Amino acid sequence: MSAAAGELPGTVSGGAVRRVLEAEVARARAARPERRPRAVDVGGGSGSWAVPLAVAGCEVTVVDVSPDALASLERRAREAGVHGLVTPVQGDADQLAELVGAGLADLVLGHGLLELVDDPARAAAALAAVAAPGAAVSVLATSRHAAVLRHVLAGRLDEARAVLTDPDGRYGPGDALRRRLDGPALGALLEATGRLRVELVQGDGVLEAWLPNAVRDGGPAAVRDAAELEELAAGVPALQEVAARLHVLARALPTA
Repeated sequence: MSAAAGELPGTVSGGAVRRVLEAEVARARAARPERRPRAVDVGGGSGSWAVPLAVAGCEVTVVDVSPDALASLERRAREAGVHGLVTPVQGDADQLAELVGAGLADLVLGHGLLELVDDPARAAAALAAVAAPGAAVSVLATSRHAAVLRHVLAGRLDEARAVLTDPDGRYGPGDALRRRLDGPALGALLEATGRLRVELVQGDGVLEAWLPNAVRDGGPAAVRDAAELEELAAGVPALQEVAARLHVLARALPTA
């Protein structure tokens, strides 16, 4: 499937997430063929997910606190020829329903969001609030257990211990992230909104810490083989928790 026909481009990591989002775009299009699918990307920055979604035919609103990131988004959207389908909005997750409207989105993205916000429960509730009944909420978050292994491989055992034992999975005061999550914690956070039901938990970047440079630099065939293996590994429960990121897809429940 070409990008123009709805495929989201990706690299070794991200393929499993991309396939899930492609399926959600197709689902939204089938449910309402008279209009384009509507996506909201919270913290979407320069458009690494938003622009491919627009290329796939979605109307995408990107909410981000950074004006520089939104300027990069606009440039990227113009270069891809989808500037008319991408709407940049400056703001944060706490203002989400006011900025884009409650219950209107067919697909909501919160990728790299929950590990940075002050209040992850409030941010999760905001994601749920803008999703239409039956819509998908896609969340990517940095994995605690992968960070433990990464610090061990680098010989930083004190930091590995801190990430493993700290309530928020941080390695110390200099940590750029406010928290790291594991799969059960991430799923519980979304379901605690009372508006979402978790349907899928998978890994993203399962192979990142382990892939030799010889494979990374081995040309298109090697990268393709690694990407196929990554997609297989993403759904294996024993490997999910050592992926660089955790991907959860939740479904918005019908309103009472």
